[in-house]
Amino acid sequence: MSEGVEWALHSCVNLAWSGPDRAVSAARLAAWHDLPAAYLNKQLQALARAGILTSSPGPRGGFRLARPLAAVSLMDVVAAVEGPEEAFRCAEIRRQGPGAAPAAEGADAADCAIAHAMSRAELAWRRALAAQSLDEIRQQAERQAPEAPQRLRAWLAAQ
Repeated sequence: MSEGVEWALHSCVNLAWSGPDRAVSAARLAAWHDLPAAYLNKQLQALARAGILTSSPGPRGGFRLARPLAAVSLMDVVAAVEGPEEAFRCAEIRRQGPGAAPAAEGADAADCAIAHAMSRAELAWRRALAAQSLDEIRQQAERQAPEAPQRLRAWLAAQ
């Protein structure tokens, strides 16, 4: 999973803290955590395409949450940034080289014990991410750093 997922998750929480009336540019969001703005912008655009954020152009433009954090799962963000493809892709190496399984044993990729185990693990991982909302993450972050939302708002206002 790319670091863009982490950046996108933090950006969503930061946008919630900034308030619903404030659009925040990718450059400002990136500066808050000293990230490369151009790369963060790609993640934010992916979130906008997925309907998690909205974007508006212009000098007062930027990004806002398109829906409440309670309606956005961690899996929504992962899928927006990484795409819907499975993390593990069986290349069927068991059919190559001197160790290749004979055609008579020719089982489908679904019969590959490794592909089957990885598929089960991925399903559990996706279900766990889908079961947790970004609002739960926000709440936990606020318990860990109660001053964080106000610090962010003050920093945005000073710029």
